[in-house]
Amino acid sequence: MGMMTGQEYRASLRLVKPDVYFLGEKVKSVVDHPAFIPHVNAAALTYDSALAPEFEELASATSHLTGEKISRFTHIHHSHEDLIKKVKMLRAIGQQTGSCFQRCVGHDGLNSVYSVTYEIDKKKGTSYHERFLKLLREIQTRDLMVSGAMTDPKGDRALAPSKQQDPDAYLHVVQRKADGIVVRGAKAHITGAVNSHGHLVMPTASMTADDADYAVCFYVPVDAPGITHIFGRQTNDTRKCDCTLDQGNEEYGIVGGEALIVFDNVFVPWEQVFMCGEYEFAYPLVERFATAHRQNYGGCKTGLADALIGATYLLAEAQGAQGATHIREKLVDMVHLAETLYCGSIACSCQGYALPAGSYMADPLLANITKLNVTRNAYEIARLAQDVAGGVLATLPSETDWRDPRVGKYVDKYMKGATGVPTETRMRLIRLLEAMTCGTALAESMHGAGSPQAQRIMIWRQANLEHKKRLARKLAKIKE
Repeated sequence: MGMMTGQEYRASLRLVKPDVYFLGEKVKSVVDHPAFIPHVNAAALTYDSALAPEFEELASATSHLTGEKISRFTHIHHSHEDLIKKVKMLRAIGQQTGSCFQRCVGHDGLNSVYSVTYEIDKKKGTSYHERFLKLLREIQTRDLMVSGAMTDPKGDRALAPSKQQDPDAYLHVVQRKADGIVVRGAKAHITGAVNSHGHLVMPTASMTADDADYAVCFYVPVDAPGITHIFGRQTNDTRKCDCTLDQGNEEYGIVGGEALIVFDNVFVPWEQVFMCGEYEFAYPLVERFATAHRQNYGGCKTGLADALIGATYLLAEAQGAQGATHIREKLVDMVHLAETLYCGSIACSCQGYALPAGSYMADPLLANITKLNVTRNAYEIARLAQDVAGGVLATLPSETDWRDPRVGKYVDKYMKGATGVPTETRMRLIRLLEAMTCGTALAESMHGAGSPQAQRIMIWRQANLEHKKRLARKLAKIKE
């Protein structure tokens, strides 16, 4: 079939019938429901970008399996250049959407499973990598969007998967059959889940022999029997159903459309299983996925920051404040914070390295530093944007009142800013800033790709403190 356009992607979603629920109702079509349209639009842009002359160098690649042109979101990294182009692509698309475009997670999952299955086969004599290559060819050829389903609900965080009171707190194998496995459990906070074609399911933590049933990795179509998607609430999500201007980012939304995916005794054929009981490989898979996903954040979040900085500057102009020294200083601070994140993603890409499978991985320490910086810089950028915007960000009357024949004239009169700037322009910019700096959007910057503590744990492991101690001993003339 080859690479799809955005419209062909939408058409392909109409051919699958996932079980999706939102606000207590079953959703007939994610393509047509107002709660999902922005997320579908953002993902569709990734398809159009790969075919657009100004973006195709970044958003497309050449498959090492087929030699054909494919979407970079289905590509396996084989060089530093691949890693760098990925970051540049994420920034470029983030600038266009001002929101999460969702395909990064599955892309990172594909790269992680590619390398780990190769190593499992080398040690265990299994055929997981061969199975995975067959799936990868199909994903590349059909240009499928795949979710990266890693995070489990986790239950009691003090207990290992096998020690939980409810065994389903972590997804696990409940039956091994001649033709496949049966799994039960859930995956939580999964970005782009309802508008993907399938789910690449991975373990979420390091494991011991007791947790072998939880060390499972597989692929399933989004509409496989026994899978239910429960769509998560978002800040101001009901605005999608009853207004346009008040949404802030009507076309692309504010976050990635996360969902809880429930697996109720789901059958997975062996051909789509890539780990089943090899518990010692659970942590390498988690580490590589986390590294790849944290590498992203200095790209996509910088792209979003670019749009936010532009909106902040425009709003300052719409309010007649653009000439104030403190406004310029705040804008400079926002640019500094954003570019610092971008530096981190480029650095971890440049210092990446080849794995035994021949694929490339970003530098884990620098990738985790990048993501930890995001948990701080994104909030500071948002704080500065809110500072420039003023209190009206929290008190602006609704679009409905602005359009009302009785009170609309007052809203239009008193919400006006600088001379010559329509009230609607100011209102649209305020709503865009609200959407990008309030609630769910920032929570994703904090906890997406793992909470700050997860990065701190990885940084401690990667810090090579023994080497740093040796440096200090040498300088201080202290013998070992």
